[in-house]
Amino acid sequence: MSELSAVYLPEPTAGRLLGSWQPDVPALLLVAVLGGLYAWGVIRVRGRGGSWPPVRCAAFVLLGLGTIVVATMSGLAVYDRELFWPAAVQNVGLDLLAPLGLALGDPLRLAVEALPEGGAVRVRRALTGRLVRLLTFPLVSTVLVLATELTVYFTPYFATALRVGWLHELMYLHLLAAGCLFVLPVLTREQALPAWCTHPVRAALVFLDGVVDALPGLVVMTHGTLIAGAWYLHHAPPWSPDVHHDQQVGGGAMLGIAELVAIPFLLTVLGQWVRAERAQTAVLDRRLDRELAPAAPAAAAEESSELVRPWWETEQGEVAERMRRQGRNG
Repeated sequence: MSELSAVYLPEPTAGRLLGSWQPDVPALLLVAVLGGLYAWGVIRVRGRGGSWPPVRCAAFVLLGLGTIVVATMSGLAVYDRELFWPAAVQNVGLDLLAPLGLALGDPLRLAVEALPEGGAVRVRRALTGRLVRLLTFPLVSTVLVLATELTVYFTPYFATALRVGWLHELMYLHLLAAGCLFVLPVLTREQALPAWCTHPVRAALVFLDGVVDALPGLVVMTHGTLIAGAWYLHHAPPWSPDVHHDQQVGGGAMLGIAELVAIPFLLTVLGQWVRAERAQTAVLDRRLDRELAPAAPAAAAEESSELVRPWWETEQGEVAERMRRQGRNG
């Protein structure tokens, strides 16, 4: 028993998962760089007299960077080589949840507003470049996210990453980058998508993406062959559940998180659609007001001139006609 306790981690409980942490230097560096650049951008914008919504800062830091920290350094990272389901939650968090948080912070728009004019032009030119447009084209980016998930689990990629530390870190970055390719262009206020990607089209694409994101979880949960089975069978601690059951739990967690992420994602796009319609209506109202304003005084003057004319000049009838003839004869 003493040998087992020295080799294997204790059975995970809610308290152990919440209280177990381990440092991940590459992830810490990434979080520090992204957080530092974002803070610099906010300070620059506010220093110029502009404003940046605190809710965007909270989404970027808490949901975006926070998910990266939890996925790579919390109890999920501590147990990801002992059990499959913590690794599955890690991966789907980096692939779906962290990109959503980063995109809600709108770092692309922040970069354009914070950088000098030349830098902002270069950012916009990069967003409209051929390679970026290809990678962020909605259907292409959706396929890339799906291909990334399937490649991780149904090739030697994941099993090798469990053995090789640097490849494990590269897998983290790969999952995060693949998720950002779809989410960032959809949610940014910059024009990063083709003109035909109107808000109704974006809502349909997000709905389709939610369906596609659920597929890896379904496949993992129902797949009969063990994923990285040689590793988990060899490293399974005495307290671990059946490895097949562990994989089913991991697939179910992937499916549940994918569906939970799809709901706020879709609601955000619908909210953008409503705000865009309101802004367009307000612009149209102001335009109509400007066009109708010159005509109103003229109409009022014409009406007032009709009011001061004698009654026989404005009304019809035999008496009025006789009065008009007398006036002409006189």
